[in-house]
Amino acid sequence: MMSARGLIVVAFGGNAFQSKGDKGTVEDYWRNAYIATEIIVKLVEEGYRVVVTHGNGPQVGIIAEWMALGLKEKNIPPMSLDIAGAMTQGWLGYILQQAIYNKLRERGLFPSRVRGVVTIVTQTLVRGDDPAFRDPTKYIGPWYSKEEAEKLAREFNWSFKPDPRGGYRRVVPSPDPIMQVEINAIRELAEEGYIVICGGGGGIPVVEENGKLRGVEAVIDKDLDAERLATALRADTLLILTDIDYAYLNYGSENAKKLTVVTATEALKHYEEGHFKPGSMGPKVLAGIRFVQNGGKLAIIAHLSKALEALRGESGTRIVPG
Repeated sequence: MMSARGLIVVAFGGNAFQSKGDKGTVEDYWRNAYIATEIIVKLVEEGYRVVVTHGNGPQVGIIAEWMALGLKEKNIPPMSLDIAGAMTQGWLGYILQQAIYNKLRERGLFPSRVRGVVTIVTQTLVRGDDPAFRDPTKYIGPWYSKEEAEKLAREFNWSFKPDPRGGYRRVVPSPDPIMQVEINAIRELAEEGYIVICGGGGGIPVVEENGKLRGVEAVIDKDLDAERLATALRADTLLILTDIDYAYLNYGSENAKKLTVVTATEALKHYEEGHFKPGSMGPKVLAGIRFVQNGGKLAIIAHLSKALEALRGESGTRIVPG
């Protein structure tokens, strides 16, 4: 089932589930998901095929908090980080899947325009010798005292670093994604008219050893994984949605300058000059650069509430070939 307007990969940020000021209740999750889902439905109405991916930063952190509490109070052993990632894919995938399905039926688009909505628990292949494994930098989970951190490091072979905001937190590697193990299934379902939700949280990080897969303790950046997904699917557009309206030069300063349209070459120059923070806009811009350099037509970085305007060129940063 081909679309007249091609394929868009939509990468939702954390505000698709929990926005600023929310307590993170079940009601918050459903309300935000239905707002985000409106974007997907409008894209379908306009004739696009859609594949959806999403972040899981707050949610995997919540699971880490649960595990820390269970370990402390009940002596319940913690799950590994790959399993925690799989848990968030099921959790958030279910919410998006149901919200999209209900909206499609409400608008009369199911099953006439979309055959179904599916969530795929997605594994993402990384290199076992990725340099990130030698220098874990991604903070995750609760804060600990130095003594608590040292005890947990001995017991579970975890790495800890001082957090700039105080205390100690666990740090894990963030290796570069190579490909989604389930990419063929994702592609086939998308081509047959299904909306596919996949690669949640950057995917479950796995390495291949002697022809077998093994999960590893790591976190993959979801925007970089979205680029791998969009490139593998030969999508026309990669739409990265966040809580900032544009990518900026000199962000946060008096001479901040928003970027509206920028070539991949120009964006790379700005990236290498350090204009985009590693834990924030940096991976989004790098994902957009990679997508266009790998043959994509257009990468957009925009605020979640301005997604449709961004597609029309009225908002957001557009990275184009050149």
